[in-house]
Amino acid sequence: MTALSYQLYSSRLFPPLEDTLKMLAEIGYAHVEGYSALLADSAGVDALESGLQAHGLTMPSCHVGLDMCENDPGAVAQLASRFGIETIVIPYIQPDDRPATADGWRAYGQRLAAVAQELSKSGLKLAYHNHDFEFVPLADGALPMDLILESAPTVLFEYDVAWAVRAGADPMIPVAKYGSRIAIAHLKDIAPDGEAQDEDGWADVGHGIMDWSSLFQSLRAVGTRHFVMEHDNPSDHRRFAQRAFDATQTF
Repeated sequence: MTALSYQLYSSRLFPPLEDTLKMLAEIGYAHVEGYSALLADSAGVDALESGLQAHGLTMPSCHVGLDMCENDPGAVAQLASRFGIETIVIPYIQPDDRPATADGWRAYGQRLAAVAQELSKSGLKLAYHNHDFEFVPLADGALPMDLILESAPTVLFEYDVAWAVRAGADPMIPVAKYGSRIAIAHLKDIAPDGEAQDEDGWADVGHGIMDWSSLFQSLRAVGTRHFVMEHDNPSDHRRFAQRAFDATQTF
């Protein structure tokens, strides 16, 4: 059975964190994936560390902003050492910061490559997490996701499959193209048209329109190590966490 992870951002609207971690351990999750807001101050770091230890969970990956990775890689390395993090993930580019040209995306990839080189000195790997805009073709037909990864050959890919599908992409093409570079996959699902509007049109994994059984097996076949359950806006995080876990056991 594949050990599953859970992106804690999914439960950001359901405090306290301690209850979320207890819930995840009871369901059967082995890992969590953190995000920057949980690491914003010493109290948050302490609470996350004690909660993980109390419930036997580990955190092999964590979302950290590019600014912190570029400006204070030492602090990133210290946090990674404290939590046993193996892979730092750049999670998002704000709209005003997104390049508009192929050369701009290549330059962004080169920034990631420089960060990856710096973090590697501390034994850390760097990955990039997509949304939909990286799969929207530029005027010349190039995909920003391809330009990023081509310009940063040492950077891994945290593939958020459902976001790519929302952009109109064939979800299997990146699996075939990037193979073992997809070190981590985010598992979320898409509700049928017109449904789950209060949840931004997302669905619990295995309860939407995506063929997650085939996707999951294909990702495993190329060597994806970590499968992270995520829902951007669940109305009930316990329902989501449980149903996503249960569905994945059948893939």
